[in-house]
Parts: sequence; C-alpha cells; structure tokens
Amino acid sequence: MEKIPRQRAFSGLKIVIYGPESTGKSTLTRQLTEYFETVKADEFARDYLQEKFDQSGKPCEYTDLIPIAVGQRKAENKAAEKAVNYLFCDTDALETYVYSMVYFDEVPAEIEDAARKSNYALYLLMNVDVPWTPDDLRDQPEDRKEMFQRFEKELIVFQKKYSVINGIGEDRFKNAIDAIQKLKHE
Repeated sequence: MEKIPRQRAFSGLKIVIYGPESTGKSTLTRQLTEYFETVKADEFARDYLQEKFDQSGKPCEYTDLIPIAVGQRKAENKAAEKAVNYLFCDTDALETYVYSMVYFDEVPAEIEDAARKSNYALYLLMNVDVPWTPDDLRDQPEDRKEMFQRFEKELIVFQKKYSVINGIGEDRFKNAIDAIQKLKHE
C-alpha cells in the first residue's frame, strides 16, 4: 500500500479549511483562493468516495482511509508547487483522523503520524451554523454539534492553531479573511 507522502515545504501560509460535513468548506476554500489570488488543494475524499459510491453503492470503509490521506497529501504537495503566499487546503490528515475515529473507533497509525507531523499556519474550523445540505455521502444531520465539538477537541489535542469561523454567506467569508489577517499580524 502506498505511503502518505511527506508534506512539501512552502514559504507562505498554509491554511486548512476543516470541520464537519456540510459547513461550506469547499465553498470557502474556493472563495479564499480567489480572494488571495493563489491555488488550493481540493478535498480528495469527496471525489474518491463519490466514485466508489456510484460504482458499488458502498460508503467509506476503513481500507479507504490510507488512499484518501495519500490522495489529499499529493493534492496539497502539487498545489504547493504553484501557490503564491497562501495555500488553502480543503481538509487534511487530521480531518481524516477525526472521521476515522467517528466511524471506525480507530485510526491507522500512519494517518495519526501524518496528522501530528503536519505543519499549517492555521486551521479554519467551520461552525455548524449553516443549513445542512444532503447528498450521497453526508449522513450526520442530527449530530452536527457533537461533530463540531469532536473536530475542535482534536485541534486542541494535536495542539493546532485554529480559529472558529461563524456566519452565513458573505459574513462567513469576511470572518475567515479577518482570521487570516489577524494571523499575519501576530
């Protein structure tokens, strides 16, 4: 099985958009990428799991976790080659870690190690204050607050710098920009 690549060095700020499903991570990643005129690392798991679901009707399985972490890191490393000043990552190994614990009560050691060793300037933890939107892969509409708490807990346990992003629409986007601007001035 392929190993999770090491994180590529990047001279600018790497920022992860992170948190529970259906909180606007991909939308915010796209908005921030356009605003800061850089590139992004898209969420690998979404396409990977959608293709699996379309072909087999099966949801994520434990054996999918390493390929997801590998694909996400490869996307991030590729984006780091082209990014200017900022690199926005739509999820990371810590996100995979959280979902692994939630769904399987265990985590592959390689994912835990990648999450610990990952280096980002900031995590933007997306709050669950936006409406939940169903799709083929989402399945946690009733447990959103508990999921948010789980995501936040792991940021604390792994000692990651983060800012909670609240608000709907333009307010959410503005709050994310404010968190990034604050980081630049620290």
